[in-house]
Amino acid sequence: KIAPGEGAKYWNDCLAGNYICVGWDDVGDLTAFEDKAAFREEFGRRYPYNGSKGQVSRKSNEVWTLLELEPGDKVVANRGTGEVLAIGTVNDAGYVWRPDRVDHRHTLGIDWDTTFGKKIEPVKAWATTTVAKVAAPLFATLSGTKGGGSKASSLDPVYPTIEAALKRRGQVILYGPPGTGKTYVARRAAVWLLEGGSTSLAAAHAVEDAAELARLEESLAAPANSSSVGRLTRVTFHPSYSYEDFVEGFRPTPGSAGGLELVMADGVFKRVCDAAAADPQHTYVLLIDEINRGNVPKIFGELITLLEKDKRGLVVTLAQSGRAFSVPSNVLIVGTMNTADRSIHVLDAALRRRFTFVELLPDSELLAGANAGALALDVFLTALNEKVRATLGRERQIGHSLFFDGPNVISTAEAFAEVFRYELLPLLQEYMYEDYAQLGSLLGRVIDVAAETIAADADDPEYLCVLLANEFGANASA
Repeated sequence: KIAPGEGAKYWNDCLAGNYICVGWDDVGDLTAFEDKAAFREEFGRRYPYNGSKGQVSRKSNEVWTLLELEPGDKVVANRGTGEVLAIGTVNDAGYVWRPDRVDHRHTLGIDWDTTFGKKIEPVKAWATTTVAKVAAPLFATLSGTKGGGSKASSLDPVYPTIEAALKRRGQVILYGPPGTGKTYVARRAAVWLLEGGSTSLAAAHAVEDAAELARLEESLAAPANSSSVGRLTRVTFHPSYSYEDFVEGFRPTPGSAGGLELVMADGVFKRVCDAAAADPQHTYVLLIDEINRGNVPKIFGELITLLEKDKRGLVVTLAQSGRAFSVPSNVLIVGTMNTADRSIHVLDAALRRRFTFVELLPDSELLAGANAGALALDVFLTALNEKVRATLGRERQIGHSLFFDGPNVISTAEAFAEVFRYELLPLLQEYMYEDYAQLGSLLGRVIDVAAETIAADADDPEYLCVLLANEFGANASA
């Protein structure tokens, strides 16, 4: 969504000229900059925001978005937090610097449809943002059923990226710091792929509608308490997970004489492959959570070679049962991996060669416009992760999902204080091995270094947000 000036004062110009416009004119024509980093540096000189790097990053990203949007993308023009003026489609004109305008010279060519104009339930996040992403459920509410392609156009580009990676290799690992949505994305990617992927608008709906996702997950999975498998199978690796669990092995079962006897049993991967081989017209997805927590070379055993695209269908003899076995081409593997636990660089080389890796990083834009008391959450997360990267490395950044309560971003000082005390602070304490001097250098006055605890006055949720807003230049009113 893009606001055409304060109170939408330039809306008539935008509607007549088929464009949207934003300010920050002192920085000049965006196309004159070599890249986004050069633009941000100049933006910071022109608009320092009282030295807040977080605010500079936030606002410069808003302006640069006009250069990144492409023909076909959807834009909502808003007045304040409670009115949609129109919904438009970016046209071939793209970004244009208009020096003939008195003000708000950054423009983006858009074909407007004013039939979408209406009063809406106020969107609090719009109060402090000129340019902001619109989440798929909100866009669906704003656009209704009109303009049928809206579901496809609002789909996160990570899903086509995963689809392309699977076409190349047959297996992909989503990796990144905690709280970056790896399992969230993996679940939706699996259902999206099984519902047709990029060829199906219904698949996009399945990804974006929580109730539809749950229904499809249930219908695609095997029935509860069943030894069979469905087209979607989910497992979690852990240190004691074994080849016998995954491929095959002898299992103790009740014998005819009342005792126990060892019987060869198929593991989950073998059952998935057998089902896929018998049903070649359909895709089967195996979703492996926490793949790095298991001993992957030991779990896959001799089958690690069969994962390669050119080895799919190749028949080998399994070591324990002596049976013939192959991995069909219609089996896809989607894994998730937490880099705070283990870097991809220390994974087995054979595994790294056979998987494509897609990195998911914290996305503070998902928190744009959301405030907890005096604290602007997106600016806080951006600034905090800048410090974390410098101190602990990029693999231990803080994920955005920490600040979500279900589908919604937390919106009160009290909710933030709970997240801070019981989730964020313990995570940082673990990363820093309870080094309170280092913790104090990261979080400032919030930490009482001498007492090795949170500062007494930070027990008050509202004041905690004020302290962090000052420390990280993340004041909600900025």
